[in-house]
Amino acid sequence: MAEHIAVLANPFSGKGRGRRAAEAAVAHLRDRGADVRAYAGGSAADTHRLAAAALADAPRVLVIVGGDGTLSGVLDELCAASVPLVLVPAGTGNDLARALGLPRGDASAAAELALTGVPRPIDVGVVATRDSTRRFLTIAALGFDAKVSDRTNRLRWPHGALRYYLALLIELARLRPMDFRLSVDGADPEHAPGTLIAVGSTSSYGGGMPVCAGAIPDDGLLDVVQVAPIGRMRLLRLFPLLLQGRHLDRREVRHRRAKTVSVSAPGLVVYADGERIGEDDCTISLIPGALTMLVPRENND
Repeated sequence: MAEHIAVLANPFSGKGRGRRAAEAAVAHLRDRGADVRAYAGGSAADTHRLAAAALADAPRVLVIVGGDGTLSGVLDELCAASVPLVLVPAGTGNDLARALGLPRGDASAAAELALTGVPRPIDVGVVATRDSTRRFLTIAALGFDAKVSDRTNRLRWPHGALRYYLALLIELARLRPMDFRLSVDGADPEHAPGTLIAVGSTSSYGGGMPVCAGAIPDDGLLDVVQVAPIGRMRLLRLFPLLLQGRHLDRREVRHRRAKTVSVSAPGLVVYADGERIGEDDCTISLIPGALTMLVPRENND
């Protein structure tokens, strides 16, 4: 069988950016003389089915056009295969693309990595709750930040970043410390009341907010960031530092690295890669080097 490149697209990611990005990616690869087989689904179930079909045909490279959620939704299939992966970012946040230095806003340049990129094995996180086990690639959010994500997903207006900021204001008005119990690397659980806990394999979520500043996606460790109980005004003062990745040395912030983290709290909501995973309690771990991405050569030197 002649080698080919499979392109799997979520045309609805990024409010329709996925469709345009997929067309540009396929056109670029074909212009470069590649044998391309294109797949496009209309739902999460379609994406699962088409990912399995694309991988069954043994492509040389699988190109996925979409956001972090599109990619994380088929992680089980991807990790079970040995096919290198190219991500053409077309989502809302695109935080994995930021972490790996992938081209954003240029689908042709991102697709070119299927031909010229170099392999970089990256770690894959695992969130286990009482109801399910899900893999993720960026950050698991627990606490205030997860509640903001939950509220954002439930709002129907406004669109874009304004919806996130409205959700932030609503949850800020409802801010209460959470009664976390936390165990790191199998240690006895500690009582750790706080505002939020973020557990990341990469540095940012929410489209570039570096809550786990300095996290490296292939070091075999999770970055664990805890924010102590703080009031509304103090949290607002912390946000500008968070946006610049300068919050980790604040006295109300604790940062460490670990291989496993278990967290529970009344009312806990767990998000990862921007998707709701579960509630009440979870254990987060890591599979080192589980996924091979093709990245620009200068980002792998």
